[in-house]
Amino acid sequence: LGNGGSTLHVLRYLEEQYGDQWTSFTVLLIHSGGYSQRLPNASALGKIFTAVPFGDPIYQMLELKLAMYIDFPRHMKPGVLITCSDDIELYSTGVTETITFDKPGFTALAHPSDLAVGTTHGVFVLDPSSFSGKGGLEYVSCLRFLHKPDVETMRQSGAVCVRGHCPPLSSCRNRSDSGMASECVYTDSVFYIDHSTAKQLLMFYKQVGTLCCEIDAYGDFLQALGPGATPDYTKTTSNVTKEDSGLVEVRQQLYSLLQGTALNVIVLNNSQFYHIGTTQEYLFHFTAESELKFELDLQPVAFSIFPDPDKTLDQSSIIQSVLEPGCVIGPGSVIEYSRIGPAVSIGRSSIVSGSYINFSADIPSHCFLSSVSVKIHDRVQYVTMVFSVGDNLKKSVKLLSDIHSLQFFGTSLPECLDLWSIEASDQLFSSKDACLGLWTVRIFPVCSTLSESVRMSLEMLNSVQHMSSFKLSDFQLLSVEEMLTYKDVEDMLKFRKHIYDEVCLQRQKGKSDF
Repeated sequence: LGNGGSTLHVLRYLEEQYGDQWTSFTVLLIHSGGYSQRLPNASALGKIFTAVPFGDPIYQMLELKLAMYIDFPRHMKPGVLITCSDDIELYSTGVTETITFDKPGFTALAHPSDLAVGTTHGVFVLDPSSFSGKGGLEYVSCLRFLHKPDVETMRQSGAVCVRGHCPPLSSCRNRSDSGMASECVYTDSVFYIDHSTAKQLLMFYKQVGTLCCEIDAYGDFLQALGPGATPDYTKTTSNVTKEDSGLVEVRQQLYSLLQGTALNVIVLNNSQFYHIGTTQEYLFHFTAESELKFELDLQPVAFSIFPDPDKTLDQSSIIQSVLEPGCVIGPGSVIEYSRIGPAVSIGRSSIVSGSYINFSADIPSHCFLSSVSVKIHDRVQYVTMVFSVGDNLKKSVKLLSDIHSLQFFGTSLPECLDLWSIEASDQLFSSKDACLGLWTVRIFPVCSTLSESVRMSLEMLNSVQHMSSFKLSDFQLLSVEEMLTYKDVEDMLKFRKHIYDEVCLQRQKGKSDF
């Protein structure tokens, strides 16, 4: 459905559940993150439940979102506030300035950003007559919305602003040290739809019936708005994840429906927008000296048992995990919801999630390791995916003859398959629509215990790194796509609860010893 389709689905659900009551509701709608192919440790439970390295016990993105938006409902007329689950908006406004969602149509928050940031986000073309660029907060009318535009399009559309100085919290980083004038664009994050517009969208959904394509709540709703909107975007599919038949037609219908609807923008001049939806962003914001880490006071060790509390970790992040004395964690790595034994060494800039490593192991740098509980034929078993943090799980090819272009930890997939004694065939991939990629290739062994599944996946990786054979053909093998089909969330949460209980017990013991 895409996040636009799921928004429409939720509107219908609200009406079915609450009838006319929902006309008075203020709704917070958080898209939970889809497949999360760029941050697969969030794939099984959803990005909104991503752990953040602070809080006691640990906060998740959900708590962070609720805290960030806590003041909004008091200044909001009935309607729906829509946000993603992998971004964080921090802002500062004057004492008397209030963010209010009370206008008809759409109202969106806007943040000053570098032009490079604008190419991967939505960009507002603001009405210059209603915008000064001064103060912490401004209510501005928007002429049109650009979805992931190139720099030339931003310039031609009048989206680029020149500012005498960038406010301290803003993400404009292209100014010189002397504070010279800098260029920026205003990018999107959260947006609000008033109730009558939400009702229009619901009527549209009922008329269309079953959706046969992915709709983007940002690209397909917002590009139709404002007096400068044109229908040209309806035929452009370069930014679409999955090109479906019928997409152009649905976009044109949405354009006709929403054309002329107001797009109000609340410009937050002192604001910063952070995205943590990829492995690289996740590692950077949680372990490097990032602004987000400073602003939220993210901790190197959060709600964990760490063998030497006096030893400062070199830019790493340990989240609700148990680390035994003797283990070594490389700089820039994130360990979450895991048990790490004494004979384990983890390299730099790696991610270990939901794993139990009770054997001697040397995990290389830039390694992504994430375990998933699966239930197959009513039996709980375990699978651990392993990749390089830089591997592209979104990339796919249509033909078996092209799979050499897929890379697993720097080695072409056919070379890896040879080492693992696996024959390349269409049956090796779980996808039904000729999407052959790392997401759909059946290479991960199903094991009866969590630690054994980690061991087998590390053996796979070891064979690729040392170009030595490791026979996988005797195992039942799953793709990441299938892991999510068979996932046993209850068992995964049980493992997290055991770690939680152990941390609590250790703390009680520490207090009684004291």
